[in-house]
Amino acid sequence: QVQLQESGPGLVKPSQTLSLTCTVSGGSITNNTYFWSWVRQPPGKGLEWIGYIGYSGITYCSPSLKSRTSISRDTIKNQFTLQLSSVTPEDTAVYYCARGNSYFNYWGQGTQVTVSS
Repeated sequence: QVQLQESGPGLVKPSQTLSLTCTVSGGSITNNTYFWSWVRQPPGKGLEWIGYIGYSGITYCSPSLKSRTSISRDTIKNQFTLQLSSVTPEDTAVYYCARGNSYFNYWGQGTQVTVSS
């Protein structure tokens, strides 16, 4: 059974960089075929896909967030990381990590990130 767990600070100041880590258990992030995504849900809004890192390490991000987004991985720790720079209050959301790139079959429980001074 694949399990994902997000971790990171719950409060980030405007203009700073949001950094979250997803720890994966029950399966390797370098396993052929799979992609590993970050998805967020702002309060009162729908899910927004942020980007993914593939089993080969290739990354792809949403065009609307691409200029501020970096996704990386640590294959030894079986983790992948999201960095979102120059955050504003509009980046306040529940952030999820998930397996997949358009259809997601495993999700983390989500972590609330609030951008506020």
